[in-house]
Amino acid sequence: MRATVEQRQASSRSVFAHNAEAQLARLLDFYGVAWAYEPQTFVLEWDELGRPTMGFTPDFYLPAYDLFIEVTTLSQKLVTKKNAKVRRLRELHPEVQVKILYQRDYLGLLQKYGLEEPEQWAS
Repeated sequence: MRATVEQRQASSRSVFAHNAEAQLARLLDFYGVAWAYEPQTFVLEWDELGRPTMGFTPDFYLPAYDLFIEVTTLSQKLVTKKNAKVRRLRELHPEVQVKILYQRDYLGLLQKYGLEEPEQWAS
């Protein structure tokens, strides 16, 4: 499925948490992959009154693939919390497909497509 002009232009209108997300959006746009930025939050835990206490909002949704993508360019030691949230999401919603794009994955994209290094890597 080719992205519409409106979908492709979304990357210029979205405010991303960090430049790795913006770079991925540009790459998806270049290849005509339709995406939505942070379109849904999944509640993962509730308190005794049924109020949400923990949620997870994946960075991207790719409708043509029915796939959520979470981008993390933090060091692998710091992604434990994010991995736990994805595991909990899979327990509660096994029908939801989610993929974490880890630092090593982003490095591969950086090398293959010449993407910018994430801001948090700058020293």
